[in-house]
Amino acid sequence: MPVTSIPIRLDMKGATQVENITAHVQKALESTGLTAGIVTVFIRHTTASVMIIEDEPGIRADTKSFWDRLIPADPTLQHNTRNAGEDNGHSHLRGQLQGPSIVIPFTDRALLLGMWQQIVVVDFDTRARMRELIVQILGE
Repeated sequence: MPVTSIPIRLDMKGATQVENITAHVQKALESTGLTAGIVTVFIRHTTASVMIIEDEPGIRADTKSFWDRLIPADPTLQHNTRNAGEDNGHSHLRGQLQGPSIVIPFTDRALLLGMWQQIVVVDFDTRARMRELIVQILGE
């Protein structure tokens, strides 16, 4: 069964920014010519995550508010106090909890997402940076 890996790069701002990447993933899938299988979307960072949400402004605001309440910024975290200049310990904890990847099935060269499901990257870090994702497609 063929496997294809396609990189995606995003300029992100941090601060729990939510970026919709559904179209990027669908385009990557279409470029392979595969008709059925699974797509894995993996982010190569410890302070960001990939997830599926209903992407609308209220959920984006609620997502940020949820993470700010669940794991707030805290200058006393060990990561911050042991590493000079670091202030993103909470960003790492959020990334650990949410996780770096998702898997989506596809048929007829289309992602099998539900009506309201969208693939997003959430950047938990405290500063802007470029994010690298790998879209790995296994199929026939």
